[in-house]
Amino acid sequence: MAFDAEIRQALIEQVRRFVTERCIPIEAKVGEEDEVPQDVVDEMKSLGLFGLAVPEEYGGLGLDMETECLVALELGRTSPAFRSVAGTNIGIGSQALVLFGTEAQKEKWLPGIASGDLIASFALTEPGAGSDAGGLKTKAVRDGDHYVLNGTKRYITNANKANLFTVMARTDQDEPGAKGVSSFVVERDTPGVSVGVPEKKMGQQGAHVCDVIFDDARVPAKNMIGKEGEGFKVAMSVLDKGRLHISAVATGASERLIKEMVGYAMEREQFGKPIAQHQMIQAMMADSQAEAYAARCMILDAARRRDAGESITMLASSTKLFATEACGRIADRAVQVFGGAGYITDYGIERFYRDVRLFRLYEGTSQIQQIVIARELMKAANAGEL
Repeated sequence: MAFDAEIRQALIEQVRRFVTERCIPIEAKVGEEDEVPQDVVDEMKSLGLFGLAVPEEYGGLGLDMETECLVALELGRTSPAFRSVAGTNIGIGSQALVLFGTEAQKEKWLPGIASGDLIASFALTEPGAGSDAGGLKTKAVRDGDHYVLNGTKRYITNANKANLFTVMARTDQDEPGAKGVSSFVVERDTPGVSVGVPEKKMGQQGAHVCDVIFDDARVPAKNMIGKEGEGFKVAMSVLDKGRLHISAVATGASERLIKEMVGYAMEREQFGKPIAQHQMIQAMMADSQAEAYAARCMILDAARRRDAGESITMLASSTKLFATEACGRIADRAVQVFGGAGYITDYGIERFYRDVRLFRLYEGTSQIQQIVIARELMKAANAGEL
């Protein structure tokens, strides 16, 4: 649904208060303990953050894309681990069901996803297939009214907490590439499904990724999302939306880093005056602000176009490429402005520097976004639409 301005603003202010009062004060604690406290998770549930993108009839808030991005910008202003707790429920874990699920599938799983009582994960990446989603090896072989799944998924966000997985598996072993892939909902307690221990990561402590292993896991045929062979279409549709969401989170982080950078530069004195009065520091602050503003404008334009029913594949990739690369540059400048303090854990800037590095990798690397953009440009040219 499209939210009217008053309701939208009230929601954004509510999320902003939650981020400011509950999340920011415990960022260092979450980083050290690699866990978001349960009382904070419970508060996220009560705010409806797990159901931002689930339709109202299934218990969610049913936000339009523009409002979801505005909320994601606010969530981006704190450690990404907080957003990640609900992130797979908002995006890649739930959207295959929202976009392609049957009515029975939606009624069975979406209310629990919206409330946060069910955690949903998206299992696409494998040890030998990530960017090349068409190269995945996990098999799903039909056996009566079930499919038998075998294979390993890697770096699956929230896998250790998940109750449900949206799994991409190859149903046609003779069809190479994307065409032989189908999508399934697999419940965590299915015999033959196991989850590895959380990986140790460069950043984003408190957000966990694990292997998910399928060993003769029998999944009911009615759990297929869409039709057989449509898995790649399902995955790409989910990623289009997710790329805008991640762009907004990254830009929220950029805006937080600019705030920290400017605040420090106005207090820290060198050569008899605050470093914010030195032109070289001003240039770093100004470049950061210009890039964050450009990213925000791209996000909201692409979101509005999606809400209007336009195809936004090229715009989503353009936005994700620019916003996440800009965030990386802004984080680097923030460390530079803080100088030696930027390298010290107590100030929290080095943690952000590590945390935001992931934005350029997941939901499609920057290089994959470039390939998508170029492909869409050539497609438009061939159709005489460029």
